[in-house]
Amino acid sequence: MFEVRQLIAGAWTPGGAVRRLTVHSPTDDEPVTIVEVSGAEDVAAAVRAARAAAPGWAGTPAAARGAALHAAADAVESAADELAGLMSAEMGKPVDGARESVAAGVGTLRQYAELGPVHRGRTLAGDDAALDLMTHRPRGVVAVITPWNDPVAVSCGLLGAALVTGNTVISKPSERTPATGGRLVELLAPHVPDGVLGLINGDGPVGAALAAADVDVVAQVGSTATGRSIAAACARTGAKALLENGGSDPLIVDADVDPVWAAEQAALGAFANSGQICVAVERIYCHRTVVEPFLDALAAEADRWRPRLGPLVDRRLRDTVDRQVQLALKDGARAVRGGAVPPGPGAWYPPTVLDGCTDEMAVLRDETFGPVAPVVTVGSFDEALRRAADSPYGLAATVLTGSMGNAQRAVRELPVGTVKVNAVFGGAPGGAAHPRRGSGHGFGYGPELLDEMTVTQVVHLEGPPSGW
Repeated sequence: MFEVRQLIAGAWTPGGAVRRLTVHSPTDDEPVTIVEVSGAEDVAAAVRAARAAAPGWAGTPAAARGAALHAAADAVESAADELAGLMSAEMGKPVDGARESVAAGVGTLRQYAELGPVHRGRTLAGDDAALDLMTHRPRGVVAVITPWNDPVAVSCGLLGAALVTGNTVISKPSERTPATGGRLVELLAPHVPDGVLGLINGDGPVGAALAAADVDVVAQVGSTATGRSIAAACARTGAKALLENGGSDPLIVDADVDPVWAAEQAALGAFANSGQICVAVERIYCHRTVVEPFLDALAAEADRWRPRLGPLVDRRLRDTVDRQVQLALKDGARAVRGGAVPPGPGAWYPPTVLDGCTDEMAVLRDETFGPVAPVVTVGSFDEALRRAADSPYGLAATVLTGSMGNAQRAVRELPVGTVKVNAVFGGAPGGAAHPRRGSGHGFGYGPELLDEMTVTQVVHLEGPPSGW
């Protein structure tokens, strides 16, 4: 059993004991983590400590902050097996995949350790007798609220970018993975001065209290509903809201593609991490000329993926996923594979392929966040593009096509932050995009995240008048 403490002003203490939360293994329902929820006074104390430490950390040379982040990355890398084990125990991700997530987090810390000291500014063309420039300054205190589905890699990105730019940070991990998030902070904290990095624990009310506190930025990755609540809180306090929220990402299968290859791509997008990825494939629009062989191949892919999948994070999410599937079946969809809760303990759910879906079904309209691949048959690429664009979300989309013209149309016409052509995952490191609509706003990755964590200051500098 893992027990999680909070970190305030460099001191590790139990939470305010307002109440305790227990995390149960999604594999077999056994308890794995106990955490005492931080109280309102704990949140306030963590913010005060971060505020007090802010001037000293902002004044630390950028190269020293980068070196501290490199040392923190070394510590995380050395504890990769431990972190992977915690992640697997709390949210069910198979250990090999969890190790990959930790490695991604280490890489992100190292990226920001290098980028932070060279974070850009620029000079302006002004009067020859003066110096005009634009420089970046830390925003101050950053609240980081992170998700359970990738608790190390996402946290490393937000924490690393905030710290290397001279901000102090309070981390609030998901209540579903508190031991993973807590251990990550334990590894990072020794490499920065007391108060620069804090940790509080708990669920929605704790996150809401932190978002409403005296902070300068609230950076959150999680649900759209939570993101909107944070945006409202920031509107009241004047803090910056940096949000990456839900999605219902479409995949378009054009008439000219190999349906077996398309099914492999669709299965990877829908079933990886049991569908618990922000940019998972959640809607498939397949051209009618290839839909039958595509469905056959996708069913075979579901069979291949089934023994490789871990459980969903908990039964609450599984109930939500299954509810959407059952409503779709009631409204006329057909389960080609899966579609039923298996017997036994844990939060297992099979890879599921649905045919005959319509855009009005919750399994397409809402975020599912489970291993479900709902398929809609379309008569043309135009129809697929139009229906893929009709969504309250705007995170990402994938287009499988042999037509360069159709690929270019997708880039122009899909109102999403990321358009992927002929690959559901992949891309150059450092890429960053603006999510749209209900998927949030602001850069959450890449060098641009350093801009989000800083404010731009314009300086006009003239010498004293002659004769002084």
